[in-house]
Amino acid sequence: MLWSLIKILVFVAIIGAVTFGAIHLLESEGGVMITMGGVEFTLGPFQTALALIALVAATWLAIKLLALLVATLKFLNGDETAISRYFDRNREKKGYQALADGLMALSSGEGRLAMDKARKAEKFLKKPELTNLIVAQAAEMSGDTKKAEEVYKTLLKDDNTRFVGVRGLMKQKLVEGKTDVALKLAETAFALKPRHEEVQDTLLRLQTENEDWSGARGTLNAKLKHGTLPRDVHRRRDAVLALGEAKGILDEDSSIEARERAIEANRLSPDLVPAAALAAKGYIEQGRPRNAARLLRKAWDVSPHPDLAAAFAAIEPNETPQERIKRFKTLTKATQDHPETRMLNAELQIAAEDFPEARRALGDLYEKEPTQRSLTIMAAIVRGEGGDDAVVKGFLAKALTAPRGPQWVCDNCHNIHAEWAPTCANCGSFDTLSWVAPPETEAKSGSGVEMLPLIVGAIADQTRDDAEESETSDEDVETVDAEVVEETDTKAG
Repeated sequence: MLWSLIKILVFVAIIGAVTFGAIHLLESEGGVMITMGGVEFTLGPFQTALALIALVAATWLAIKLLALLVATLKFLNGDETAISRYFDRNREKKGYQALADGLMALSSGEGRLAMDKARKAEKFLKKPELTNLIVAQAAEMSGDTKKAEEVYKTLLKDDNTRFVGVRGLMKQKLVEGKTDVALKLAETAFALKPRHEEVQDTLLRLQTENEDWSGARGTLNAKLKHGTLPRDVHRRRDAVLALGEAKGILDEDSSIEARERAIEANRLSPDLVPAAALAAKGYIEQGRPRNAARLLRKAWDVSPHPDLAAAFAAIEPNETPQERIKRFKTLTKATQDHPETRMLNAELQIAAEDFPEARRALGDLYEKEPTQRSLTIMAAIVRGEGGDDAVVKGFLAKALTAPRGPQWVCDNCHNIHAEWAPTCANCGSFDTLSWVAPPETEAKSGSGVEMLPLIVGAIADQTRDDAEESETSDEDVETVDAEVVEETDTKAG
């Protein structure tokens, strides 16, 4: 309504200006004298203006007639479409102008205007392959998803626009949350254009979300082949997919295939902790403990982790605490100052009931980098040394508010996971879980607080007996003590 009023006002203003100009010219004196063939013509100001207008119109008409004459001569010389092209040229000009205006409106966020311009362009050009895409995107921008879907389905009928239609429908289904349909459309789009990076990434994400590890590895190989993924990143992610495939097979109790996949994942990325732990388990089941020990040592040197220590302990499950301490020196000799190594050595000494040596192994870690695990270990050391029960409960009370230490945290959304997985359970991102300490405000229960299964049951039993005899009015501290003892006994068993 407002736009119509503005157009009316502008029209009235133009008419008024023309009228005022004409009156001014009629009232003005002077003019132009033209001599032609001995005859003089005197024109007043108003007549001069009319003559100039007529001259411009005559010139334009002459050019048009000349162009028509040229087209006619071409037609007579055998060009059958020369005259039709002449008459269509103006329509094409208007059509392409409308198309350009539609693109500008689309980029400016004016969905309705873009649709109007696209329809106008289609009227003049008769080329739906050029205008349908603008109509579809404008319809989406305006919230008319039904119209957009209709246009995308129309694009499927032409081989030249089939990919655009499939991709548009795929994006619509993703927005609607219909991932099963989106996956099939992504596979179709990938078959049409395997080099398209966005389609590659979308297909890979949907395959990993559906745990189609084999298909995802094929897509990943395509990304490497077409140069959209660096080789080192491909190697790492291929290892993650192989590990995801191994974990899936393991869940189905196909242990032989699981071992092969786990060993392959470890070969592709030796520093991937879950792959090393699972591959070591496979070697142990095969009766190849030396292979298991070698790959665990290699992984530990890069990234000390409780899962690696647990896997290393499983190589010789029946050894004495003293034998275990000696054997673990080959694992930890290159990382003596790492916090994980210090806590591991302390736990080994606790298992051997050498509490002074456990204190030396732990050092001041519980003061400089206090975590629930290091404080729990310190409480066990003090109790083993026969220390005051109040001191033990003091360490356990500190553990209530202490950070939990490194956990599996998503680099994308910072969600914390109890165990490693190829994809984040919260945001669905692929290969984003890292073993890091989360912000204290985001920390929650996970796998990092309990001690490794290296402490013998006798120590846990002794801790439980002492806890039952002691009396305290602090119910929270008693709860933490009981939980720690229970977890320790469970792991030791």
